[in-house]
Amino acid sequence: MKLSVSSIHPGYGRALRTAVFYIVAFCVSMAMFLPFLWSVLTSLKPDDEIFAFPIRWLPSRITFEHYSAAFSTVPFLRYFGNSFFLAVMGVLTNLFFGSLSGYAFAKLNFKLNKPIFRVLLAAMMIPGVVTMIPSFYVLMHLPFFGGNDWSGSGGHGLINSFLAIILPGASGTFAVFFMRQFFLTLPSDMMEMARIEGAGEFRIFLRIYLPLTKPALATLGIFTFQAGWNSFLWPMIVLNDPLKHTIQMGLQAFSYNHQTDFGPMMAGALVAILPILILFVLLQRYFVQGIAFSGVKG
Repeated sequence: MKLSVSSIHPGYGRALRTAVFYIVAFCVSMAMFLPFLWSVLTSLKPDDEIFAFPIRWLPSRITFEHYSAAFSTVPFLRYFGNSFFLAVMGVLTNLFFGSLSGYAFAKLNFKLNKPIFRVLLAAMMIPGVVTMIPSFYVLMHLPFFGGNDWSGSGGHGLINSFLAIILPGASGTFAVFFMRQFFLTLPSDMMEMARIEGAGEFRIFLRIYLPLTKPALATLGIFTFQAGWNSFLWPMIVLNDPLKHTIQMGLQAFSYNHQTDFGPMMAGALVAILPILILFVLLQRYFVQGIAFSGVKG
């Protein structure tokens, strides 16, 4: 006669499943954590121990020369400031325009509401690399910017300016979709009462509904900041001035002539992820709430 674990005692089967779940989760988390640990240890190792065989996880001595090299090879602080400015501007524009559009799609019954939203969803499926060339062309030929005349020729438009980074992503499709899903979870009674009291639509959005979306705003802020901070390809295309480079572009300086200086690169990469880690720690509570409540209604 075959006996299963659950037939022996229900409590034992439940405990065994829980133990297996935690063991598997621990193994997966360790597999994801090991590359980060290797990066930290590599940034603290002398050069001759980075690729030593057999692998030496712990350095024989701790050195900070790679961090010094990272800041002396490239103007890392300036790149850090450029990335921070662009990421913050991306967060502010996406939070405002994304929440404003999401409120309109969720709470306002205007003509073509659903068709326009379906087009928005379809736009989310288009890879960003597909729209890079059209975006570059539009930014380069904007009239009256960057020396262009009324026909958009004669100059460089917004190319090689921070506006070329900020404007195309000022209201991302994901931001609109995400905020719309959150606004759907909020009751419409408050809106009707405010209208009876004579409040305008924008005031209803700004004073009543927007303060209730703090969890969603925090979650969207983390996503947007991370995307803007880690952006590499688009800034590399539109920013030609070395003084306007971002921190991700600065890391490229440690890879040259088919060789990579792994020590300073690991040190620079760890410095580069600090703002994201700090932001997540500060907004973790709102982040979990935003993930839990967004998408409840379709």
